[in-house]
Amino acid sequence: MPKMLELFASVLPRPTTVAVLADARSEVHPRMWKALVQAAQALNLKLLKMDVGRPIDVALPAAFETALREKAGAIFVLPDEPQFLTRRAEIVAFAAKHRLPAFYGAREAVDEGGLMSYGENLRTAYRMPRSISGKCRMARRRAIYPSASRPNSSW
Repeated sequence: MPKMLELFASVLPRPTTVAVLADARSEVHPRMWKALVQAAQALNLKLLKMDVGRPIDVALPAAFETALREKAGAIFVLPDEPQFLTRRAEIVAFAAKHRLPAFYGAREAVDEGGLMSYGENLRTAYRMPRSISGKCRMARRRAIYPSASRPNSSW
């Protein structure tokens, strides 16, 4: 998390208030928030935690309004939350409409037009287990049927 904030801070004017979209019910977001607070102090950034709960249709616009009211100069979207991934177009549109730089935990938000992200490509991560399991199946097949691993040279 500190690396993500450090990268984002490199493109922000100082001092800046950064609205952090988080889900209080998430198991990992409270730990991420603690790490961000420590990093923000070193980077001279003020963080504003925006807890987005459910229903997302009500909570997300309310979080945006709070960020504007508190004069946030940027938005930081914590990763590992499916509701932020599925609503990424709405988050990107809000940031663009209000000309706020935004940092995302998933590359897919940048594909939608977001400013920057730092994290894994979810499409690649989705494909990875398939390729690994295919290699395991092939190794198992070769162990069971040794002739399948050697080319047939009797032709």
